[in-house]
Amino acid sequence: MSPRPEVSLAQRKRQLVSDELTEAALQLLALKGFDAVTVDEIVSTAGVSKRTFFRYFASKEDVVVQFLADLGAGMRAELAARPPAESPSVALRNAVWASVNACAGQSERALRVVQLILGTPALLARFLERQAQWRDDLAEELARRLGLDSGTDLYPQLAAGMALTAFDVVLQRWSGSDGAQDPAGLTDRAFAVVAPALDAVERRG
Repeated sequence: MSPRPEVSLAQRKRQLVSDELTEAALQLLALKGFDAVTVDEIVSTAGVSKRTFFRYFASKEDVVVQFLADLGAGMRAELAARPPAESPSVALRNAVWASVNACAGQSERALRVVQLILGTPALLARFLERQAQWRDDLAEELARRLGLDSGTDLYPQLAAGMALTAFDVVLQRWSGSDGAQDPAGLTDRAFAVVAPALDAVERRG
């Protein structure tokens, strides 16, 4: 095994500042609501300057959306790692579950962020913008796995869209129940519904 690359002191410092800003923002947003919180309040709570804030985030929306920013990359990476012979429904279910579990596995903090995103129109719009890129990325990976042409075949985009719809429904049900509903069970139920359509594809190559 190759050794893990060392994280420099500067990188650790940047991550620490980013984490402090994120935590300060989430605490304020949970307490006061998205529209009532200003960037000035966030930087005051975090103990940094406004200039420092904008070095890390373009807006207060970005602080929250960043929490879920890596989920799309995680989905694609998980899909790429699935066994080649695995059915599309099983491969996509595992890819989506990797991201659902990344949220649910962080319990209260993640639940609070998901509820903020789904309940705030400005954040939801940003989240959906990101999902458009996720759909393209998943479609490209599906096309590669199945030997399809993502530019001409309809299946990759449609299948990726179904998988992300299932992801959205799971997040909505989980967050709407204040975390009471089991996200793994919700994911299984969602993919049981869409599996017949996902698996109705002929591989090429």
